[in-house]
Amino acid sequence: MEPNNHTRVTEFIMQGLFDHPHHQELFFGLFLCLYTAILMGNSLIIVAIVFHPPLHTPMYFFIANLATVNIMCSSSVLPKMIKNLMQERKSISFDGCMVQLFAFTLSGGTELVLLTVMSYDQYVAICHPLCYVNLMTKRICISLIIGVWAVSAINSLVHTLLIVRLDFCRPNFIQHFFREIPPMLALSCSSIYFNKIMISIANLFLAMGNFLLTTVSYGFIITTILKIQSSKGKQRAFSTCSSHLLLVTLFYSSIIYTYIRPPSSYSLDKDKMVAIMYTLVIPTLNPLIYSLRNKEVKVAFRKILSFMIK
Repeated sequence: MEPNNHTRVTEFIMQGLFDHPHHQELFFGLFLCLYTAILMGNSLIIVAIVFHPPLHTPMYFFIANLATVNIMCSSSVLPKMIKNLMQERKSISFDGCMVQLFAFTLSGGTELVLLTVMSYDQYVAICHPLCYVNLMTKRICISLIIGVWAVSAINSLVHTLLIVRLDFCRPNFIQHFFREIPPMLALSCSSIYFNKIMISIANLFLAMGNFLLTTVSYGFIITTILKIQSSKGKQRAFSTCSSHLLLVTLFYSSIIYTYIRPPSSYSLDKDKMVAIMYTLVIPTLNPLIYSLRNKEVKVAFRKILSFMIK
């Protein structure tokens, strides 16, 4: 046996998003504009919900939390990625890597559980409208949100601590443009047995569990909508949940492709495109999806903009 002479890795070098240098400046401007749009759009959603009383409902309470998660997810990845686009040496310190890993895992887990809670809210609103006021009280909604953030924080903390305990060998080159768990495990020169166990548990209970709960909720919702006699009633019921259904489809498509698939299908370029989807595209679309189809949100936006102009 050779003695264990591993040197502690103090920083990681990232591959970056694009291999061709002449693309860097173009995408620097594009991603900076999109990141600004994410911050402004989601912040505007939060402000509108907080200061416009007609939006003080359970659904918009959850949407405000979703907007917060969108900001956290993008802010954990995009500022460093945008900075690295203009740098030849794309590096991040070990401590900075762990902070980014925790924040990104926290935002991803929170969105996963939050979408399930929002599916339940849609289920109660459409399938049991007469009981909605009693089933979705302010106290219950706050308890649900506390549970969402608590579960996600514990999950993220466990995964991050399990990464911290690993030994990392050189080359310290991450084949990605930000820090995710799979690329980090690939660099470890110590046992990742417990990490794999925790990933399997998270996939089973968090990913698959929430996916099944969401699917069951929408199964009941679709069944209830199909039983509605009038076409106008069906259209109104479907419009209530269509925005959320679109977000669920986009989110789970990227999650399933990234994490729940055989290792033999791994492709770095495809993984980068999917990562852009859930760190850049989805957070940009969320405010548009929830605002363009809702009159009350549009009214709140107009009030905010008129106040800012004054």
